[in-house]
Amino acid sequence: MSGILIVAEHTRGVLADLSRELIGAALAVKERLGGPLRVLVVGESPADFVEALNRQGVDEILLAQTDNPHFDAAVYEEAVCAAATRCEPTLILVGHSASGTSFASPLAVRLGSGFAADVFGLEVTEAGLRATRSGFGNKVNVDLDFPGMPVVVLTIRGATFKAPEEAGSAVVTPLAVELGEVVGRYLHHGFEEAPSSGVDIGKAEFIMSIGRGIQDEKNVPRFAALAEKIGATLGCSRPVADSGWLPKPHQVGLTGKVAGNCKLYIALGISGAVQHLHGMKHVETIIAVNTDTNAPIYNVATYGCTMDVFEFADALERVS
Repeated sequence: MSGILIVAEHTRGVLADLSRELIGAALAVKERLGGPLRVLVVGESPADFVEALNRQGVDEILLAQTDNPHFDAAVYEEAVCAAATRCEPTLILVGHSASGTSFASPLAVRLGSGFAADVFGLEVTEAGLRATRSGFGNKVNVDLDFPGMPVVVLTIRGATFKAPEEAGSAVVTPLAVELGEVVGRYLHHGFEEAPSSGVDIGKAEFIMSIGRGIQDEKNVPRFAALAEKIGATLGCSRPVADSGWLPKPHQVGLTGKVAGNCKLYIALGISGAVQHLHGMKHVETIIAVNTDTNAPIYNVATYGCTMDVFEFADALERVS
């Protein structure tokens, strides 16, 4: 067994940025692991994504054509198992997303493989593959080894590895997948779009996010105005979005958006739950403002200020 298998992700004809980031993650360990790097595309029209995935370092692109254009965890699991049987990879990389996490762990059980989720570091040591992820509420980084495992399945955190830009020369190969006996398939009813708010958290370079520390919905307009004044995109934590104080597209986190292009992140009244940290802990400069000195957000912050967010806003309004 050798090589790496990547499972590409796409929705409604659009390839997820995470798919190309997985290629970057694979290239970080490809040379030491040995073997070819393959990308598996599952879908009704998988050939549509060949050009975008044909990056330097990719040796083969496998196309598994299905009978439905929509994501189906059972179908993906079956297709990856078919690819794993054909290619016998030592490492399978899946995006740590709502789609990826829905089939990655069942896949690992089915293959009898090693498994780790939300991985943001990869290396090959004398003992073999090593994955790094957070533990204990993001208070520590945990290194995981997989002794005796012939294959390992990992879900990779988004906005962590750099996607290669140069085009490659991968071979394109059809992959036959038998779907007739697949059980537990989805019945797709339709997509429900989140309300448009004119923001794109994933592309913003400067984000000011608000959390429960702003206390009340009536205070949102003040912070929205402050964000506009300092040239920041307004983001929020999950409780703010769930309460309806801001539309869902403003949410940063695992079930929101990853601040993939952000260079400066200001967190106001955000405690720093694991869900939120998933979307922003990678940012180069993080400024956290929270009255709780033990708030987890301080574990990832570059600078911290233990003061009332309204006093902080007062000061920022005076100087901006």
